[in-house]
Amino acid sequence: MIHQYKLNGYNIVLDVNSGSVHAVDEVAYDMIGMYEAAAPDEIVAAMLEKYADRADVTEEELRQCLDDIAALKAAGKLFTEDAYAGRAFDMKARSRDIKALCLHVAHTCNLNCSYCFASQGKYHGERALMSYEVGKRALDFLVEHSGSRVNLEVDFFGGEPLMNWDVVKRLVAYARGIEKDRKKRFRFTLTTNGVLVDDEVIDFANREMHNVVMSIDGRPQVHDRFRVDYAGQGSYEKIVPKFQRFAQARGQRDYYVRGTYTHYNTDFSNDILHLADLGFTQLSMEPVVCAPDDPCALTEEDLPVLFEQYEILAREMLRREKEGRPITFYHYMIDLKHGPCIYKRISGCGSGTEYMAVTPWGDLYPCHQFVGDEKYLLGNIWDGVQNEAMQDQFRRCNVYARPECGDCWARLYCSGGCAANAYHATGSITGVYEYGCKLFRKRMECAIMMQVAKSLENASPEN
Repeated sequence: MIHQYKLNGYNIVLDVNSGSVHAVDEVAYDMIGMYEAAAPDEIVAAMLEKYADRADVTEEELRQCLDDIAALKAAGKLFTEDAYAGRAFDMKARSRDIKALCLHVAHTCNLNCSYCFASQGKYHGERALMSYEVGKRALDFLVEHSGSRVNLEVDFFGGEPLMNWDVVKRLVAYARGIEKDRKKRFRFTLTTNGVLVDDEVIDFANREMHNVVMSIDGRPQVHDRFRVDYAGQGSYEKIVPKFQRFAQARGQRDYYVRGTYTHYNTDFSNDILHLADLGFTQLSMEPVVCAPDDPCALTEEDLPVLFEQYEILAREMLRREKEGRPITFYHYMIDLKHGPCIYKRISGCGSGTEYMAVTPWGDLYPCHQFVGDEKYLLGNIWDGVQNEAMQDQFRRCNVYARPECGDCWARLYCSGGCAANAYHATGSITGVYEYGCKLFRKRMECAIMMQVAKSLENASPEN
């Protein structure tokens, strides 16, 4: 399977199963498109007719191009077969170790964001803070079920985790205290809305947190539409200076400023670039996921605008990089040479198997987006996973478990997509959230185009 598209002046051909990317001229682009369905003589005749006004398009050149295409196919870089479909379930079934936990240290929040999937941090339940004893047991549970893994990941999440900051600090200290004896290394992440950030939080996080996620939606009017306190006051002016200090203190590394865009700001590239102009260099912006009748919900009519926004962002990022002021956009991070292993490309995030969320009471769920939905309760940190039938569903959840993914060129980049988004859109974790798929495919086209542009720029004679 191949995928062909034109973007920003480049003719791009992606070989889906090998991951090979080819930037070609217009003639080769057309010939590759015909290659599997037409005989060589038909292809040559069609090209001579289409490009009759071009003196450089000769039969000899076209025959040579056909030979080049054949050589790429023989080398496994064009029209390659899918070698993984028959092994997908076996590969994921082999994984039994847990590598990461999302600790819900606070089921409460000091902001009242109406679009919050977690119901203002309560997860459709009661407000609660995780005790140190529960958190400690969660860390022990992770170690006990991590097998031979050395690097373990723990996300401090909410709600707003800084509302339980003392417990966070005690848990980090406990984890550091057992690393050597248990032969493990913990990597911590903190996600915060910024309201309670101060110098002590910054100093501690910069010592102990491998990554920090800072929530800002973009321009003041966009951010303050939803990210308000319980008095209805926007939080932009309060948090931006704090996050600027935070990012600067981290040396502009190991953090993301993460926003959400909705139907109200489909021109979201302006929000990303606004954040860049504030000095943030590590950026992420996610489409809202909510009920279709929610005023925030993205619509089919929004799609052309959103596609254009992703293209605008890609071009602007290339321009800024040439000017020596690059920014990173999470969804455009792609490594065409040393990307994730095939296991990861098939199985995805590992929710429910390698990764779980822990509530303030110690209950285990497949990930933070399932917390509060009792049918997805897997067990608890004392007794382990008890709902093995549900866990088996997640273990079988991979790109090949979704028939709709069979003819999708992007399937080995998204691994079948987010199980939670699929569930909320279709009622099944092996369903497909088609709207999200459309946005993902556009992001991948932009990300690959950017890599092509950089590669060709670096190969130019001037360099």
